[in-house]
Amino acid sequence: MTDPFVDLLVADQPGWLEWRPSDPTRFNTLMGAITWRIEDGTARVRMTPEHRHSNVRDAVHGGVTLAFIDIALFAAARGFGLVTAGTAVTLGLDTQFIGEGRIGEPLEAQVELLRETGRLLFLRGLVVQGEDTHRVAAFSATIRKPPRA
Repeated sequence: MTDPFVDLLVADQPGWLEWRPSDPTRFNTLMGAITWRIEDGTARVRMTPEHRHSNVRDAVHGGVTLAFIDIALFAAARGFGLVTAGTAVTLGLDTQFIGEGRIGEPLEAQVELLRETGRLLFLRGLVVQGEDTHRVAAFSATIRKPPRA
């Protein structure tokens, strides 16, 4: 299988990579640019919400936050070197919304790997925003890795 994602260096952000679908017609492109890096065993995954990601309160729509978390899980798993292709699947995602996300300010998912088994990854994290690390959501998830070739 051809890798459905491309990692590109972000010129003005040393150490960060942009995670881009190689097919621009896929859902992930609706989120805008997704950037990531691994720092001290934690994956930091970012997106900047735009007006199109807002709800009627002019805050980040909850569905966007959920989609971002799901995408961040796979960017993290890729960054940890555990998943290389697009055949892994989310088995469970538990999310607690803590605060409103603000439009125009980068959202950051901080993802930690709790455990890896032969076929599963157990992850958890927080979605934060801004210098004051405003908490938007907390999450835990289970991913099934692709079968070995």
